[in-house]
Amino acid sequence: MLLRMAYLTMTSTFSFLRLLPRTDRDREVEILVLRHQLEIVQRQVARPAFTPEDRLLLAGLLHRLPPAKLRHLTLVVRPDTILRWHHNLLRHRHVAASAPRGRGRPRGVRSIRVLVLRPARESSSWGYRRLHGELATLGIKVAASTIWELLKEHGIDPCPERTAVTWSAFLRSQAEVLPACDFFEVRTLTGARLYVLTVIEHATRRVRVLGVTAHPPGRWVTPLGRNLVMDLRDVGSAATFLLRDRDATFTAAFDAVPADAPMRLVKSGVRMPRMNSIMERWIQTCRRELLERTLICNQHHLLQVLREFEIFYNEHRPHRALRQAAPLRPLPDPSTDPARITPLDIHRHDRLGGVLKEYQHAA
Repeated sequence: MLLRMAYLTMTSTFSFLRLLPRTDRDREVEILVLRHQLEIVQRQVARPAFTPEDRLLLAGLLHRLPPAKLRHLTLVVRPDTILRWHHNLLRHRHVAASAPRGRGRPRGVRSIRVLVLRPARESSSWGYRRLHGELATLGIKVAASTIWELLKEHGIDPCPERTAVTWSAFLRSQAEVLPACDFFEVRTLTGARLYVLTVIEHATRRVRVLGVTAHPPGRWVTPLGRNLVMDLRDVGSAATFLLRDRDATFTAAFDAVPADAPMRLVKSGVRMPRMNSIMERWIQTCRRELLERTLICNQHHLLQVLREFEIFYNEHRPHRALRQAAPLRPLPDPSTDPARITPLDIHRHDRLGGVLKEYQHAA
């Protein structure tokens, strides 16, 4: 807009300078010609469009003329319109000059804003009044309405709409006490179908292969459930939930075993493997790293192979969820840098004929 206004001002100045050497008679003739052309344009154009720059320029050029003389001029718009443009120009200048530099409530300190949003996201059951009280205990004085505005600005719903516990939040909060179990199918060389029952702990990622069978009846699954409960007690596990899918292989007798522990049985949704995602991920890892690279002869061979993979998975294989540690083996002390040991003596230990490889320092 400023560039357009400067251009119009410059062209008007040059037009005025061009009229200076002319005589009064030449100016009067030109005025008559321009008036006639203006009448022609008015007959063809119903309502001309004016840009803000055009209004500003016309109001600035004609503001010195009194209203009586202004009404006798031949203009595209009415004289009252020119006067209104001029009044608007003066009013905008007055408002801009008298307006304060800062409007509205000043923004809060950034550290306080972060402190308000952090407990709001971490504690879904806290409303803005509860957050206001928590900040008051820390000696921070913030209005409750300010906290409400911050929550609204960052898209954080009111407390009643955030108290519903999602499935992912439940899994994270119960990871320490939540093992998951599932069956998966394996085919042998002869095409026989075998079923494997495994359990994995969410927090430690420790895996237990409970058993392998060709026909998983209820009387076979129930003793495995009792063995699992006793094993968890022996290692001092505080498991209070057991997650499983809705496979028909899990009979009512199996479901009664965790209830005697006591453990609460949690079932995933129908055809929703992502609700038991950690168990499904382990099955995928077992297939990719072991079963797809091994020819299974019979049930005894499969159980032996899975036992070896169980030891490898729990005692050596790194896990991203555990910061590259194994479930039963912590990482070495970072104070001892192996790179300073010269020369490095690394040995490889093969399991299952080299299907699984472990690299360790020589003793």
